[in-house]
Amino acid sequence: MNALLIQSPFPDFESISAEHVVPAIEAILKANRSELALIKDRAKSADLVQTFHALERLGARLNEAWAPVEHLNAVMSHDALRTAYNTCLPLLSAYETELGQDRDLLGIYEAIAAQQTALPLTPADCKAVANALRDFRLSGVALTPADRKRYGELKQRLSEQTSLFSEHILDATDAWEKVITEKAELDGLPETAIALARQAADLKGYDGYLLDLSSPSYSSVMTHATDRGLRQEVYEAYTTRASELGPQAGQFDNTGLVQKILEDRIALANLLGFEQFSGLSLATKMAESPDAVMTFLLDLSNHSKSVAEQDFDDIARYGLEALGLSSIHPWDVAFCGDRLKRHRFDLSDEDLRPYFPVQKVIDGLFEIVQRIFGIEVIPVTDMSVWHPDVTTYLIRRQGVPLARFYFDLYARAKKRGGAWMADCRCRRQDPAHGLTLPVAFLTCNFAPPVNDQPALLSHDDVVTLFHEFGHGLHHMLTQVDCASVSGINGVAWDAVELPSQFLENWCWDPDALNLISGQVDTGEPLPLALLDKMLQARNFQSGMQMVRQLEFALFDFRLHNEFDGQPETLRTILDEVRAAVSVTPISETNRFQNGFSHIFGDVMGYAAGYYSYKWAEVLSADAFSKFKEDGIFNRQTGERFLTTVLEQGGARDALELFIDFRGRAPSITPLLQQEGIL
Repeated sequence: MNALLIQSPFPDFESISAEHVVPAIEAILKANRSELALIKDRAKSADLVQTFHALERLGARLNEAWAPVEHLNAVMSHDALRTAYNTCLPLLSAYETELGQDRDLLGIYEAIAAQQTALPLTPADCKAVANALRDFRLSGVALTPADRKRYGELKQRLSEQTSLFSEHILDATDAWEKVITEKAELDGLPETAIALARQAADLKGYDGYLLDLSSPSYSSVMTHATDRGLRQEVYEAYTTRASELGPQAGQFDNTGLVQKILEDRIALANLLGFEQFSGLSLATKMAESPDAVMTFLLDLSNHSKSVAEQDFDDIARYGLEALGLSSIHPWDVAFCGDRLKRHRFDLSDEDLRPYFPVQKVIDGLFEIVQRIFGIEVIPVTDMSVWHPDVTTYLIRRQGVPLARFYFDLYARAKKRGGAWMADCRCRRQDPAHGLTLPVAFLTCNFAPPVNDQPALLSHDDVVTLFHEFGHGLHHMLTQVDCASVSGINGVAWDAVELPSQFLENWCWDPDALNLISGQVDTGEPLPLALLDKMLQARNFQSGMQMVRQLEFALFDFRLHNEFDGQPETLRTILDEVRAAVSVTPISETNRFQNGFSHIFGDVMGYAAGYYSYKWAEVLSADAFSKFKEDGIFNRQTGERFLTTVLEQGGARDALELFIDFRGRAPSITPLLQQEGIL
């Protein structure tokens, strides 16, 4: 039996194999097409509400089979699975295009919309119908037959190109490694990082210590290694990944793919009547226009640039006076910054790591969300997993099950870098099959446990864990029963980061820190002296961090708002953006755009949307300011955020939901205050 064709509350990962993927997707697409033909044949005489639910069910059936495949391809990649995954991409793209350009299907949704006030539809159902009508337009339903064909070709090609872009990054990352034979060469690295390098070497049968380009290894070298040559070597290997330069020069080069992706995106936008891809992207977002996005980003830049310049001047001065560095190169910035932080605050990130053993942090996280939202998170063992490191959980409220989720927290080979939340199952109520509860994948790339010691998280890791769990809560606590707008579905992309960035704030509160910290050997919470230092250092280099995100956001948006098809345009825009906002040195060999998977891998849909992080951070900082007024564990305030934001999913416009919670429109001031910029 094909495990992907079995309808169940959550996937049976132990039974899924690469051989199941193509037959399952082909079978579901065939069944969906047959059922859709029957739905259209009966449309004039059928109950419109039943028709709507039947159409929702078609999408859910496909998503529930494809979600675990897409996830496995990201976290347990291998050749057979990759081949199966890539074989399915054009099949799925063609099916999506068929649906989006089906005029008979459009007619059904138009009929539902015309009669919705007389039909027993929920407000969420009506929002799903409105979104569907918008998406028909954005799928080219009104185009000529020739242009509809062209649209389908562009969508399929983009799907394949963005997937290949991500594969190149994964392969280039895995291809580089460096064996260190003498421990002295790792001078400056924390003992935990050295032990991890030793363990990595042992796993591959090497003598000595193994460095690679995974996040834990790369960050340790860049931040702590006293050997400047080693920092430069690792930096150049990382920043030339998937390019024409570096250790694998040309082998996984994404340069040509970037050009093709940009060309096809603008062609797609032009087909649909938009001058640039930015207009097409904003058609489903909160921001009203490209000018609104640029005004927002430039306003943040105007507030932040002088603070960032001072941050870097402090680093350069310290590098010269204390470290003897007459100039600061890109591979010196993190190292000098850490040394300056130690000097100024008597604090290093590594001083905090022993106080954040992973299980203590997880237990504290669950306690915090219980206090805020009244939910209970308990481990379960009845869910099969794809790797021994993966743990599984159930969320309940007042004894009623709400959702389940997976934690896959540690870096390993053949796992995509970064951290993310993805949906495995969406909450939906099907008249024929009852209620399906949401299930979420929560994925990070922390340093794994070493020997018998539990994994120890940096405070940045703790913030990342809270961030992804905030996304998870948005998906899992929804009370919307229509899959198209339940959880994160249907949420404007520039608002989707609101719950994630909102939850990060508890990582900085003294009362919350008492719950998530405990010294790995003694269990003692974070000492007051360390806590004070950490809070004093919270906004250390916040200006530099702000302009770094603005650099990415401005590059992304300007590129998708101004691209003219010429290869040199990308470099021109990147140089102009860096001249306007960047304060740190950039290596001539840096090819960060070749590894910018957020916008070119497009795994999460951030193309012409990277600004969403800062846009939503305005909302999250302002929302948290209400908790600062009322008390960070105030149950009434937590209940209000739960009912006005988390439970609503995409059933209502994001701005309306924010105003319902906050009682007014969002303000930029709380974010600037939070970052120490005001």
